[in-house]
Amino acid sequence: MGGFADIGERLDALASQSLYRRRRIVEGPQGRELIVDGRRLLNFCSNDYLGLAADPRIAEAFAAAVQQWGVGAGASHLVCGHTSAHHDLEEALAEFTGRPRALVFSTGYSANVGVINALLSAGDHVFEDRLNHASLLDGGWISRADFHWYRHRDLDDLGRQLADSSADDRRMLIVSDGTFSMDGDLCPLRGMVTLGRQHRAWIMLDDAHGIGVHGPQGRGLVDPEIFSTQDVPVLVGTLGKAFGTFGAFVAGDDALIETLIQRARNYIFTTALPSAVAIATLRSLQIVKVEEWRREHLAGLIRRFRAGASEIGCELLPSNTPIQPVVVGDAGLAVAISAALERAGILVTAIRPPSVPRDTARLRITLTAAHTEADIDVLIDRLDVVLRDPEPA
Repeated sequence: MGGFADIGERLDALASQSLYRRRRIVEGPQGRELIVDGRRLLNFCSNDYLGLAADPRIAEAFAAAVQQWGVGAGASHLVCGHTSAHHDLEEALAEFTGRPRALVFSTGYSANVGVINALLSAGDHVFEDRLNHASLLDGGWISRADFHWYRHRDLDDLGRQLADSSADDRRMLIVSDGTFSMDGDLCPLRGMVTLGRQHRAWIMLDDAHGIGVHGPQGRGLVDPEIFSTQDVPVLVGTLGKAFGTFGAFVAGDDALIETLIQRARNYIFTTALPSAVAIATLRSLQIVKVEEWRREHLAGLIRRFRAGASEIGCELLPSNTPIQPVVVGDAGLAVAISAALERAGILVTAIRPPSVPRDTARLRITLTAAHTEADIDVLIDRLDVVLRDPEPA
């Protein structure tokens, strides 16, 4: 047996280890409830943190823009796909983040891979938190730069590795998630900025799960009143989470954005985001900035969940974000608990390796501004029952 003859066996091995992934069929728009495989479930696994994915105002803006722009961009930005809708969105995102310019990418994954590869090459150095998102890790590996892991949120470890690498006078890029997508904790941004200054290293922060959720007007972890483009030269944000639409952006100074336009292969060789999506995102951005009640309500739900979960004996990770993981360790147990919750009307995904490290399988519970306090209480009640006696999946 050789070549690809073992593909089937590898799939069987994944299934035997409770690591096989299956897609679910969702009917209808995102929201606090979803119809999944024909059943209505209370949804606690969406990244729609502000509850905007099905907001009628954004949908109306999108529908009107389809009449003006059609449904496809037709080409990449550098051919004939870049429209005034994209330009207006980039201008608005630059203003929102307090940076000179912004550049819209078609996905967050392509933005992260494209940025790192545009900035680094063989002989340079990239320093990545061990729990970074796959797109950040892939970008570092593909760049051919010397790849350095540092322990999760460990500034001492990062500082030692920066010092060991600074003698050769090559480019050094510190790369981190802002809010870590599986643990829900925050990067130590102030300390990273200090280290970046000391070692002449740039910082690239992916604030995918923070933009819209944290900071004044939802500007994210990189508050422009505190951190300049010199402190954090590369800021990445996504539009498909708190903004409720689709796509991503990079914000920074003029030289960075022009470098990405010239060198980021994931930008140059990708069809542009549909203009109607850009128009819908402009409407979403307006809502994100002014509807502070969404962030206040979400913060209250997070406090309520953590208090309730503690009362029933859940050991939670130190997260004050909408991402509230319940780590159970064994992948099979995580699948069993997820299935039991679904039978009880609750949709919570079991997250297993390689999305998280080995033996840290978990329920990744996410809260949104669309939820109510009563929803949180229902979740706690069902968790209490299921965690004590999960039935076999």
